This record gives sequence, structure tokens and C-alpha cells, in this order.
Amino acid sequence: MTLPGPRRRHRVIAVGLGLVLAALSATGCGVTRGDPSKDMTMYIPNSPGGGYDQTGRAAVAVLEAEKITGGTFQVTNIMGAGGSVALTSLMNAEGDGNVMMTVGLGVVGSSYSFGLPHKLKDATPLAQLIEDQEGVLVPADSPYRTIDDFIEDWRKRPDRIAVGGGSSLGGPDHLFPMQLASTVGVEPKKVRYVPYDGGGPLTSALLGHKIAVGFSGLGEFEGQIEAGELRVLAVSGEERMDGFAEEIPTLVESGVDLVFTNWRGVVAPPGISEKRRQELIGYLERMHDTPQWKQALEDNKWIDAFKTGDEFGTFLEEQDERVATTLEELGLL
Repeated sequence: MTLPGPRRRHRVIAVGLGLVLAALSATGCGVTRGDPSKDMTMYIPNSPGGGYDQTGRAAVAVLEAEKITGGTFQVTNIMGAGGSVALTSLMNAEGDGNVMMTVGLGVVGSSYSFGLPHKLKDATPLAQLIEDQEGVLVPADSPYRTIDDFIEDWRKRPDRIAVGGGSSLGGPDHLFPMQLASTVGVEPKKVRYVPYDGGGPLTSALLGHKIAVGFSGLGEFEGQIEAGELRVLAVSGEERMDGFAEEIPTLVESGVDLVFTNWRGVVAPPGISEKRRQELIGYLERMHDTPQWKQALEDNKWIDAFKTGDEFGTFLEEQDERVATTLEELGLL
């Protein structure tokens, strides 16, 4: 899907969490405070090409192409600590109505994994945009030909089979294998999960046989799947995915009683005015109604799951509780 904005600028920031906490407290992440202008910034909490990046850039492309905000966007990838660095940047932009950030379940989890004093629910909720299925991935030469092959071996030696995902503990790629383990009779505390910071490092780990199985959304791996470098054993949604993975069975079809979906949305910093919040929600509502966004949903195999404002805020509270409860059950909090 290509919907290029006319003058979009891009920045990539990769820093350590300890350094960023001190720097951002002192500088406010370099944002310009004051009256909202037409030009805005979209923070992306992972590397270029990742799921948050794909969603955020697709939204920005439509907002710019349709001149919905009347200005342009600077898209800024802020990498590190599973989204915690970006979330800290957002918190330090308090009151800035020029900033939005693409978020999802992984950011909720990283705030707990890295012990942040703030959580995603503390941001200003704007809109949930999509839901996305997860897949169970293996390298092409894996001995696991079906999801049954993997589950059978996993039950026998869960602590010896390294599995991984592109999110930190508490993120979707961690919660999915934990829920799958519980469903198929594997003790989640025995699962040997290795976290990676996005799809790129996860791909390298799979192809380099550092892990046996990967759990993630499939959009980031389409090239490797089509090239035959990676195989998908099953997808986690209620129905098979259209397009490149339509021949892959769901877990339910394979006899596993589990449906799992990730989600992505957009928030603003805390402390913006109610008037500005409603303006930003309005921008996203207009974007959602465009043919271009509907095409983006189709092209990326995303599930439309649009909700805004207070409804989205309640959803963020529920997701925070979901993650905290799971991590407590695993003895990680």
C-alpha cells in the first residue's frame, strides 16, 4: 500500500531507556509547546517497517493526502525498550496538541516490563484503528510441518524449546504464546520465551535458528513468507487471512480452542485541552471514512476495529488490567 504524503519528514531515534528518562525529563523530547499548529508529529514506538510503523504511516498518508489536518506530519520512530522509550517521550510532551502516537498491546506490556511510572492509560485516548491476527512462524527447514507437530513437542519439553516474539513481556507476541500454552496443556511458567524488539530482529532469530518458533503479526514477514524462507503453521483469528496466508489454517480449525488478536490505535499526550482532543478525534474519524483508509485495511489484511474517545479510553483501562493480571499470574510482577 503506497499513499505517499507530499512533504512528510522522517526521523529515527534509538536510545537506551536510562538515558532517555533523564534526557526527556530535562528537554521534553524537543517538542515545541504552545498553540496547536497545522503541522504535527506522529511518534512510532518501534523501528521502520514494524507493525506500529505500518499502521502509523498508513494513517499519516491518508491524513496528508486528503488534507484532513491542513498540514504535514513528521513521522518519528522512537525505538527502545519495547515502546517504553516512545511512551516516555509522549508523557514528556504533556499538553502538546501537535503530537500523536501509534500504540498497541505491546506498549501496554512494555510499561510494566520496564517499570515505568506511567502507563498507556495515562495518555489521552483518541481512537483504536485496527485489530490484527498473529501467526505461528517457523524457518523453512523446521521439523514442525503443522501446528500439531509443534504442540506435541512443546508439551514434552516446553523449557527446552526456545520461542520468541517481537514484543517485550506483556506485549502481544508474549501474551499469545502464554495463552496458547495454557490452552494446550503447557505450563506457561515453563515456556522459554525470548523477546525481540520488533519483526526485524525476530526474523533474524528465526532464520539464524536462535529460536525454534516465532509468534507475531504476519504483515512484517510477508516477504520472507512469499520467498519460502519462513512458514506459517497457523493464524490466531476467527477466520483465515485473505491474501498471502489464506491457505494457512486457524488455530480453531486445527483443534485448538483459542482466538487471539492484537490491536493498534492512536493516543495524544496527557494534558491537552478537551477542544483539541475532539479536533484530533475528528481528524481520525474523517480519515477512517475515506476510501484510501479502506484500501489500506484491505492491502494490509487488517481488521477494522474503530472506536474513539471515552470508549477507547475504557478499552485501554481493560487492556492494562489484562496485561497486569497475566504478568502477575506468571510471577513477573
